[in-house]
Parts: sequence; C-alpha cells; structure tokens
Amino acid sequence: MGDKAPKFALIDQDGKIVRLHDYRGSNVVLFFYPRNHTPGCTREACGFRDQYAAFQETDTIVIGISEDSPDSHLNFARRYQLPYRLLSDGNREVATSYGVRRFLGILSQRVTFVIDRTGVVRNIFSSHFQLYRHISESLANLE
Repeated sequence: MGDKAPKFALIDQDGKIVRLHDYRGSNVVLFFYPRNHTPGCTREACGFRDQYAAFQETDTIVIGISEDSPDSHLNFARRYQLPYRLLSDGNREVATSYGVRRFLGILSQRVTFVIDRTGVVRNIFSSHFQLYRHISESLANLE
C-alpha cells in the first residue's frame, strides 16, 4: 500500500483495450478473481454489481480481472448483468505485477485493490473465502 499501482493494458469483454491510466482522476477498485461462472466468483461479481451505485457515488470505477478470455467475460457479464468491465489477463502478466499469486497452485488468488485518483494503492484485501468483504472493505476505504 502507498505505492503507485502497476500500469496495464488489457482487453475487456467488448474487445476494447483498457489502460489503468485511462481512469486517472477517478478512484479504481480492481478485483482479481479466479474464474467466470464458478459459484464463488459469481457471488463476488454479483456483489460488486449489487453495490455498483455506491461505488459510482464515490466516483469509483470497478474493474474485474481474471485469466478468462474476452468471450467468456462477455458471456459472464451478460448472464449476470454486470455493469463494469471485465479484463482478460490470460498470461497473468498483470496479476503477477500486482503480486497476485495462485491459490493452492492452481487458481488465481482473490485480491482486491483500491487505487486512488492519483494512481496510488490505498488498500489491498486478500481472501479466497470472504467474498463479500472484498466489496465492504473497498467501500469502507473509499469513504
């Protein structure tokens, strides 16, 4: 915490390139999750969806990142009506730059970063099982 967030450029569910610096001047909540369409990831993604208005009130951009393909992200976003971008990090370059390791050596860890308007990481929350705390911790750090 307190360091500049690593820069990135990834493809979203619509095939568009998304760069962190595109959101300079806004807060960003960046959540890394293991896989689309799995029970835990679906609950977490829908939790961010359900609190999306609260994030918007604090001028915060929500972005999810996993190793899944843009097509998988598109299906996931449509199925669960996710109003935020999902980015594909198939080679785990961005996850690695953020220090997100593999859980049990198989799946990506579940880690959420709160990045302030100047690009500085203000909070990191990591828990594979406390899905809804990713949302509540993020909101608490934006107030």
